[in-house]
Amino acid sequence: MRSLLFAANWKMNLGPSDARSYLATFLKAYAPQPGRQVWFFPPAVSLEAVAMGLGNRADVLAGVQDVYWEPKGAFTGAISAPLAAQAGAKAALIGHSERRHVFGETDEQTGKKLAAALAAQLHPVLCVGETLEQRDSGQTLAVVKRQLAAALGDRAATARVTIAYEPVWAIGTGRNATPRDAATVHAAIRAWLEQHGAAETRILYGGSVNLKNAAELLAEQELDGVLVGGASLDPQAWVELVRTAVA
Repeated sequence: MRSLLFAANWKMNLGPSDARSYLATFLKAYAPQPGRQVWFFPPAVSLEAVAMGLGNRADVLAGVQDVYWEPKGAFTGAISAPLAAQAGAKAALIGHSERRHVFGETDEQTGKKLAAALAAQLHPVLCVGETLEQRDSGQTLAVVKRQLAAALGDRAATARVTIAYEPVWAIGTGRNATPRDAATVHAAIRAWLEQHGAAETRILYGGSVNLKNAAELLAEQELDGVLVGGASLDPQAWVELVRTAVA
């Protein structure tokens, strides 16, 4: 059986008390399953509550949604990778499409953040993906490869890195790439990683993943898991999604 990763990005939802209630429901309903990991990315204010709430289970962990590249200093409102680690984070989302397209994060900044996450012993989940305009003009693979090169540089073979392909046009729109579309881009990412000595890197798909399409997506051998937003906010629904049977 393939080892699968189910990553829940709560975005700007579920404060500390909500998070504790969520985990009480989730952990009671979901027992560890061989070959499956579940990572939670709550908002920063809920990170410690989630990390503590998960306890010592080896199949689940808490991550931070974003980090700043400096370890400390006068950067009001920012969270450094060492601070996130101290709060219980084991992983970090890097370069999520909303960071790039809502907050204007550049490829250079994404690279700095990934390096900072690695330095703090976090597991970076590097998000890459194209806009609808880029997709329609045939630039998908060029954009994804540019983002990979800019963020990873000579760090591609680092075992702690996970890649998440999330086409921007499919984030929170209810529209998603077909399983074949996703697998095609994943194969191109895999080829790039192999060229850089990182053939074993996990590659997730993110973009309007839900209970209706998860099984079909995960049936594609190129997908090593999913990065899920809105469909991860209800604990019972998330239990069902994480239990998705894969052929």
